[in-house]
Amino acid sequence: MNLSVGIVGLPNVGKSTLFNALLKKQQAFVANFPFATIEPNVGVVPVPDVRLEKLADMIRQTENLDHMPPLVPATVEFVDIAGLIAGAHKGEGLGNKFLAHIRETNAICHVVRAFSDLDIIKHGSVAPKQDFEVVQTELLLADMQTLDKQKDPGVTPDKEAQKRWSVMKKIKTALSQGISGRDIRLAKDEQPYARDVHLLTAKPILIALNVSEDDLKNADELEKKYAAEFGVGIDQVIAICAKTEMQLADLPESEQVAYLESFGIAKSGLERIIVKAFATLGLMTFLTAGEKEVRAWTIQKGMTAPEAAGVIHTDFQEKFIRMDAIHWEKLIQAPGWTAARQKGLIRSEGKEYVVQEGDVIIVKHNA
Repeated sequence: MNLSVGIVGLPNVGKSTLFNALLKKQQAFVANFPFATIEPNVGVVPVPDVRLEKLADMIRQTENLDHMPPLVPATVEFVDIAGLIAGAHKGEGLGNKFLAHIRETNAICHVVRAFSDLDIIKHGSVAPKQDFEVVQTELLLADMQTLDKQKDPGVTPDKEAQKRWSVMKKIKTALSQGISGRDIRLAKDEQPYARDVHLLTAKPILIALNVSEDDLKNADELEKKYAAEFGVGIDQVIAICAKTEMQLADLPESEQVAYLESFGIAKSGLERIIVKAFATLGLMTFLTAGEKEVRAWTIQKGMTAPEAAGVIHTDFQEKFIRMDAIHWEKLIQAPGWTAARQKGLIRSEGKEYVVQEGDVIIVKHNA
């Protein structure tokens, strides 16, 4: 399961600086993990995960290997949605092209400017909330155009067509009142019709506050303040400094921690965006660990053992028998699969088991 986040924002809010920092992360990533497929407006970066190296080192020791197994982290795809300005829904700027790109993402990250710089011309607004509202309005107007293209089936005995049109009218009424697609209350049997039209405003959102370097130490307070102002959850707001992210990307890994500590923060903006994207989308990771590779897999929270197995390989879901599972820390403490089995730490889970964050698994399946 790939996680794709579209980065949107008005000109001169720091979006390009942030995306360039992501591209530097990508370059380092691709050097070590050539399986990543990259397009010009896409940055694919690894999800930071300290568990992988610890598990790989444990496998190296317990399996008497002369090398570390390859590490394969989960990844996040960041899509640069440039040129989104007032009028984008009518094709202003490169509106049509980039609105189409947004449709392909799992979530939208709104970059809004929360710092002052007299040398940088501010486009279109004077406050973070107004930055957000300009872009949000364009997405809402684009959704209205999508709804305008839906056809009234007229008088028909086709109950399915009648139901669909009823839902389309309900959504259009809500959108005309300024209600985002994600906030429209729909019955369970109405939701599939809404998903069919792929509303931009139905996508989960994150809001990246581009703050000054001096304000990074107050990130928690700023996130609480603006979450209340925007009317969103605290997990949906991230205070970052795009300039700092760019400088951080230029440093060797050994110097990055000290650099972050100089600003009074423990994690980079990229790491915090990823953590909050996972929380907003209800995602988690489980792990596999062996001689061939140590890997993190992204799944939706609440997935059962067969569903999670299907993420590894589609055949595994259909031919699932059981799953061996152990928390990653217990596997390291054992240490290793053989010792963990001898100590009775490996759980044998069936089809009803819900996979947990940090589970290391082995899938048992029919050939």
